[in-house]
Amino acid sequence: MRRALLLLALVAGTARAQLPPGADGPLTLDQAVAAALAHQPQLAGARAQVRAAQARTTQATSGLLPQVSGTAHAGTSNTTTTSVTLPGGATSTVTSGGQSWSFHLDASQALFDAGTWMRASASRASADAQARTEQATLATVVLNVRSAWFSASAARDLVAVAKDSLANKEQHLKQVQGFVEVGTRPEIDLAQARADRANARVVLISAENGLATSHAQLNQAMGVVAGTDYPLAPDTFGAQPGEDASIETLMQEALAARPDVAAQQKVRDAQQATLRAAQAGYLPTVGANGQIAETGPRADDTRRSWNAGLTLTWPLFQGFQTRGQTAEAEANLDAVDATLEALRQQVRLEVEQAQLGVRAAKASLEATHEASLNTRELLRLAEARYQAGLGNAIELSDAQVSATNAAAQEVQARFTLSSARAQLARALGRS
Repeated sequence: MRRALLLLALVAGTARAQLPPGADGPLTLDQAVAAALAHQPQLAGARAQVRAAQARTTQATSGLLPQVSGTAHAGTSNTTTTSVTLPGGATSTVTSGGQSWSFHLDASQALFDAGTWMRASASRASADAQARTEQATLATVVLNVRSAWFSASAARDLVAVAKDSLANKEQHLKQVQGFVEVGTRPEIDLAQARADRANARVVLISAENGLATSHAQLNQAMGVVAGTDYPLAPDTFGAQPGEDASIETLMQEALAARPDVAAQQKVRDAQQATLRAAQAGYLPTVGANGQIAETGPRADDTRRSWNAGLTLTWPLFQGFQTRGQTAEAEANLDAVDATLEALRQQVRLEVEQAQLGVRAAKASLEATHEASLNTRELLRLAEARYQAGLGNAIELSDAQVSATNAAAQEVQARFTLSSARAQLARALGRS
């Protein structure tokens, strides 16, 4: 998944890193995702956590590698005098002290240390879990960008609906003014038309403000600082393969592909290794060590010595410390298993909700499209009746409101379907 998204970023190009994001043309959905991959602080933080976990793995495995240290010492001591009684009663004075030099090179290597080995294994599994967590963060960022982009796209279409509605109200007002001037319509029709135009202006202002707000939210999702006055390309999020498949089929895909499930499985692997490390406290450790030394009264007058050996350490009794550590690790493993099972259930819920959301959104889009067609026809008939003197202003106003609302509902239905499909892709672990 991560490779696909990084490839997407390369295909989209780096020009989008320049702000505002739509400066060189309408912003596409793929370009918005690419901007998020390059700029979103959440991803930068997740990557830093991966590097930190990898560094901890290096630390944990250091105990399995050779350990080498060098020591140099130069010192002096006070002169001391000691009287020694010789045979016959004579005495002799012995003087000691002066300078001393020593150079040591020490090396050791663990030959058998199951505890350190298992702790290193646990650290590697934890690093893998953190890498999967980064991928889960990436998937969340992509979903947030897509949702924000769809919301902004819907807001753009609602502005278009509001502009069409206002244009219709303007045209109707001119017609009513003509009718009133020739006396074929009462003054109340002109007041109604003016009120409808004013309301349409309010709706347009609100829609334009909603568009600017949605662009600001899209900028935040992309992790960029930019203006809100840029166009969006007419992209859509197509049908997902298998979106009507059985829940069991989708669940198999989700459990195999979702990075958060993989991350939790790696956490379990790490905890199993931690348990084995605790159990290794009952076992001995074996190590090899050696030393080469140069010692003498002067730096140019030293004698070499060396030693080497094996060390076996077996903790026979530590006050039940190992038993307690093992019991704690077993309990922690049970907790991780419970968390993993809860995650699997959460995944199933998310997949079911996303699939149901797609089904409902498709049905809603079909219904709202039909309603939009019917209300436009109703408006056409109401306008014809009004011009022929058979209808009244309230009938025409109601038809105009119905047509505007139906168009807005169709826009919302398209937004809901695209968002639902994006949610399904996220729930299945797809890019």
